[in-house]
Amino acid sequence: YMSFSNTSMLGLVTSSNLIQIYFFWELVGMCSYLLIGFWFTRPIAANACQKAFVTNRVGDFGLLLGILGFYWITGSLEFRDLFEIFNNVVDNNEVDFLFVTLCACLLFAGAVAKSAQFPLHVWLPDAMEGPTPISALIHAATMVAAGIFLVARLLPLFIVIPFITNLIAFIGIITLLLGATLALAQKDIKRGLAYSTMSQLGYMMLALG
Repeated sequence: YMSFSNTSMLGLVTSSNLIQIYFFWELVGMCSYLLIGFWFTRPIAANACQKAFVTNRVGDFGLLLGILGFYWITGSLEFRDLFEIFNNVVDNNEVDFLFVTLCACLLFAGAVAKSAQFPLHVWLPDAMEGPTPISALIHAATMVAAGIFLVARLLPLFIVIPFITNLIAFIGIITLLLGATLALAQKDIKRGLAYSTMSQLGYMMLALG
């Protein structure tokens, strides 16, 4: 499962359109569910993997709706065409700006869930119930970085909408302060590391915003 997770992440990073990204995004989510629930006979681990799965499905649903919304606006899923058409459409006022903002918010919701940003950060500390190598994989390399990557990849879309860039920065600030504060209060070192990771991801979101 660890190799499958790494493969999915590589596929996500090298994707050239939104459909590929969504496909590999779901694979990464599925792998995380299986890895966190590695010791599925323990009730705590079983609850942790369910929590991660449900929280990520909330974000994934938003991501799917956002992708469909942008496809409806631009008629393209390839990044290069998408950015070009979208900028032309916005410049010529051919689309309702409120709808565009809503679609961008939905795309951002996917990144919020995957990168454990406030308010969908609840799954990350519990994800430490998996074995240590899995915790290291999820926290350092693959899963939580996917949301940051998505925001960075779609930045040409978000920059056009001032509300979204402000929202990204605002969520980043809340997450980094909340993560750092909660990390200081933890007795369990693994949970402390989880909140620390969350805080660092908040810094990245703030930088992108």
